[in-house]
Amino acid sequence: MNSVDRLIYMANQIAANQAMEADPAAATAHHIRRYWDPRMKQLIFAHTGDGLSPMAVAAVTLLREKM
Repeated sequence: MNSVDRLIYMANQIAANQAMEADPAAATAHHIRRYWDPRMKQLIFAHTGDGLSPMAVAAVTLLREKM
């Protein structure tokens, strides 16, 4: 598993864990913004979205728009 694959896995797990929140995409984005290293964020932003769950894609999109 390469770095991007690992980040995809992690983003999907975070999104799954936030599924019961009022706004799961925002909660996932908040977690990634708060806990991920800037290099990790840049790698996931550069990724096309393949392999990400719909909620993880929504969270990454929210993050991209705010940065």
